[in-house]
Amino acid sequence: MQFKDQVDFVRQHIKKNKLRVFMTILAATMGTAFLIVLASVGFGIQDTIRQEMLSNRLITEIDVFSGELDEADVANLKKRDHVKAVVNRQSVGIRQETNLNGFVGEPNLIVSDFGEEAKVGFALKEGRLPENEHEVVVGSHFAAALFDPKKMNTEGEPIAYNGKLLGEQFIYKMGLYEEDELFVDEIPLTIVGIAKEPSKDWLQDVKIYADASVKPKLTEIFNSNVSDVEDVETSDLFYSDVKMYADQLENVKSVSQAMKDEGYSVYSIADELEQMDVFFLALKAGLIFVGTIAILIASIGIFNTMTMAVTERTREIGVMKAIGASPKLIQRLFLMESAWIGVLGTVIAIIISYGVSYVANFLLPIIVASALGEEDLGGMDVTFSIIPWQLILIASAISITVAMISGWRPARKATKIDVIQALRQEL
Repeated sequence: MQFKDQVDFVRQHIKKNKLRVFMTILAATMGTAFLIVLASVGFGIQDTIRQEMLSNRLITEIDVFSGELDEADVANLKKRDHVKAVVNRQSVGIRQETNLNGFVGEPNLIVSDFGEEAKVGFALKEGRLPENEHEVVVGSHFAAALFDPKKMNTEGEPIAYNGKLLGEQFIYKMGLYEEDELFVDEIPLTIVGIAKEPSKDWLQDVKIYADASVKPKLTEIFNSNVSDVEDVETSDLFYSDVKMYADQLENVKSVSQAMKDEGYSVYSIADELEQMDVFFLALKAGLIFVGTIAILIASIGIFNTMTMAVTERTREIGVMKAIGASPKLIQRLFLMESAWIGVLGTVIAIIISYGVSYVANFLLPIIVASALGEEDLGGMDVTFSIIPWQLILIASAISITVAMISGWRPARKATKIDVIQALRQEL
């Protein structure tokens, strides 16, 4: 029997039992669609978290524990292979206060190397980076954190500063948290740039970014004012935050691993992504396993359908054997029928799954935002379901394999039917 004749044979017998076959295909479709949609949630959540992580920071950034690093160590880090820049942000760790035309604030001053900052794209909304002594860049929310304590609005709150910043000079002072008064020494600083807003709306940048020219003056003021204060060390003035930047994302892991091998404590986004990927790999495997159970339940219907098909076609099988059909041919015909059920159910399930995924990604953010009383989930771009081609291949392989296994036992039964007994059965 040619392959075309085998296909016709299968199609003719499927037509005889349209309703039963339809219900079997429906069960296979539901099981496969359940697997795909369920697992797609794992892929969607992983992609959402990954994009959120990547949008919050530079993907080539490597955090270095700076507890034992000095300026010479930082300079050596810049000479390492595949390192684009090393930014050492030294934050003032004591009490601080600024005064701009009577408006007072308590921002944090950070001393940094703007040459290195420029290499990694220190973004400005207005102005320029510092070029001269005592020039600074302020955060995008610096003005909003300045208040006039002597003037109140109608609600009894201090009035916030709403004037221009570029070119303005303000007074910067320091003090100890243990003391009620600030040091008498003042440093005039001129604003030459305003940093770009953070990528997330809820992040507030009220910092002051200065270059190394201001560091000696800060140290001098600190040392001269804490000499008579007990339990205060001069090393408490600054605390460092050292970040390395690889030249390419592909080199982040190698640079990070090389640092760890030399005894440095480092942490990079590659470590975060690796840990996250391991977690979601286990989660997706669990979701696929749960979805497979649904397909196994649907396989019961395929088994029953194929068993009934063998019983109803006993006489036909006997005739085929009588005219010389081999057991392998008979087995192949029934396996083709069960495979056809699995393939058709899988194709329909894929179409349905993409439809469900699209509707879920459109409606669920709206529903969740409404339940939380927000408009856009706090600015997050949430994807609840993603169906990659790998998931389609896995689901298709599982579905079709289960269908073939379900039809194998009835097909084997068909090959063992006795010809004499089969021919004695009435049509």
